[in-house]
Amino acid sequence: QVQLVESGGGLVQAGDSLRLSCAASGLTVSSNTMAWFRQAPGKEREFVASIGWLGGSTRFGDSMKGRFFISRDSAKNTVFLQMNSLKPEDTAVYYCAATGSYGGQYKYWGQGTQVTVSS
Repeated sequence: QVQLVESGGGLVQAGDSLRLSCAASGLTVSSNTMAWFRQAPGKEREFVASIGWLGGSTRFGDSMKGRFFISRDSAKNTVFLQMNSLKPEDTAVYYCAATGSYGGQYKYWGQGTQVTVSS
């Protein structure tokens, strides 16, 4: 029943910006902690950003701070990831995740969207 669908990935040049979307069904994004993760070929999954249900507190991975921003549109039940000043090392499959409750572990995952940054 729960489904997370990412979109907005593509091929961009270094220094460009890109916005990813995560459309949720079967759960309400405003009552979940929502997050973005990424995984590059041959590397482990990496935390990108999250937004909490209480007050909308946000967190970012160290390499994303000052460049990436996460937001939520409750009316559309959608979470966004705004990526600026993209670097080739940002190339990865980006996944949307949700706790399925107000907190706890990330229980639900999307299928991912590819982001490729050329130099």
